[in-house]
Amino acid sequence: MSSLTWRVPGRIEVLGKHTDYAGGRVLVGAIDHGITVRATLGGEGVVASTDAFGDRVRLAAGVDPGLPDGHWARYVQTAIDRLTANFGAIAPCELDITSDLPPASGMSSSSALLCGVALALADLNGFSSTPAWQDACPDRLSLAGYLACIENGRTWRGLAGSRGVGTFGGSEDHTAMLCGSVGELLQVEFDPLRVIESVPLSEDVAFVVAVSGVLAEKTGPARDAYNRASLATASILDLWNERSGRRAATLAAVVRTLAGDAPDPADPTLGVLRRVTGGDAWLSARLEHFLQESYGLVPGATRALASGDWATFGRVSAESQRLAETLLGNQVPQTIALAASARELGAHASSAFGAGFGGSVWALVEANDAYAFSNDWLARYRSEFPDEAGASVLVTRPGSAAERI
Repeated sequence: MSSLTWRVPGRIEVLGKHTDYAGGRVLVGAIDHGITVRATLGGEGVVASTDAFGDRVRLAAGVDPGLPDGHWARYVQTAIDRLTANFGAIAPCELDITSDLPPASGMSSSSALLCGVALALADLNGFSSTPAWQDACPDRLSLAGYLACIENGRTWRGLAGSRGVGTFGGSEDHTAMLCGSVGELLQVEFDPLRVIESVPLSEDVAFVVAVSGVLAEKTGPARDAYNRASLATASILDLWNERSGRRAATLAAVVRTLAGDAPDPADPTLGVLRRVTGGDAWLSARLEHFLQESYGLVPGATRALASGDWATFGRVSAESQRLAETLLGNQVPQTIALAASARELGAHASSAFGAGFGGSVWALVEANDAYAFSNDWLARYRSEFPDEAGASVLVTRPGSAAERI
């Protein structure tokens, strides 16, 4: 086979802010915008080019390309290095990358890029047909887990880890991209890794996504802020394990041990976990956010969506936005204003999503009014934040999962 193509969608995180890497729950789906990677054998090394930035770079396994942090080709390099380490040498090839997914917008364009490159290279080089690949990735959920570990650098089922891209995230993005389906959202739990429920989204509604223009880049101070939230959950887990004498792998595992498979954040048995923070304000806020978002808001939003109860869904989503502002602390004035103005303009619900510190906000609106709403929402935002020239809007619904085309 001399050439093949993979398309990987972006994703919309409805609820579940910073819960996946702690083993918690999210409500998420693929969208109908994405990235396409065409891989063709030939040439010298791996040459990658993209229409999005006009770059053309030559890469080789184990060779630092000398590019700045956050450059799109560093995600390509990360995939090359990990696949080479886990499965062997990659044949010389050309990667032609196209996209209709806004970069650094919170819709996981970087993860979609990494997934597309890894999947295309794995097929082109025959890695995905090997026993090692099939043992580690026997289904789509497992494949999403491995692709996430390429990005975060962790080991996956005997496939040794490496540096990754420098962020300590989970597999939410990759699970939505690999397991999503047209017209449906997924409630997913990450410890244990499983799809709890698929939720059809009424055809009468659509998501409008406002890209704030504040780039949600996982570099520099933004990356440090993102990792601070992740590292806080690790600190809480370490404190729990030290004081309990146990070896829980995630906060979700601790919660399950204390309160069962369907925990209530108000369950008094969780008090022993809350006490391990020792009154540290940041750790206490981080734990409280995880418990409320993962076990209160995500299940509540799922039930409301499944029944078409837009009023309840709106209240739950507004609470998620409030907790992101007050406990998680990953919002900026632009995303706060977008979420508030969407509700004022009549959206059923609205919330920021993604890593935070910029990025995008979704609004759920009547499908027939989506484009008119988009224009009004963007006009109001630009009048309030005239310096955000990169702001834009798009209308989307849950789309198909990653596929070879």
